[in-house]
Amino acid sequence: MRCALTLYFDGHCALCISEVQRLRRWDRHGRLGFVDITQADFSPAALGVDIAALRTLMHSRTSDGRMLTGVDSIVAAYTLVGRGWMVWPLRVAPLRALWASAYRCLARNRYRLSRLFGYRSACTGEVCSREFF
Repeated sequence: MRCALTLYFDGHCALCISEVQRLRRWDRHGRLGFVDITQADFSPAALGVDIAALRTLMHSRTSDGRMLTGVDSIVAAYTLVGRGWMVWPLRVAPLRALWASAYRCLARNRYRLSRLFGYRSACTGEVCSREFF
């Protein structure tokens, strides 16, 4: 069965890994796929997006080939695992630009935030290790 949504995530980011693990637990129907963009064998060529863009914001691809970024990826993923109610504020049209800006700030500071949220032991420099999760 093909996934409804494939999320491309930063496997060096503890916060990102934690979110991926949460989504995997909630995904009882196998609707989500996950690809770690930090793996040596990963190539973004088929996506039509360069690695710099993938490192800047979370990207996801729907089963029909549409690319989603940032909050659109989050809303789609949470909705597919039956948790759309948790991200309802991201759907409020007048606030959309504010949420998108907040997400870009979070994404830009994800390594620092990983340490701030308690992943200190797993983070060295700007990289967080998967093995602690």
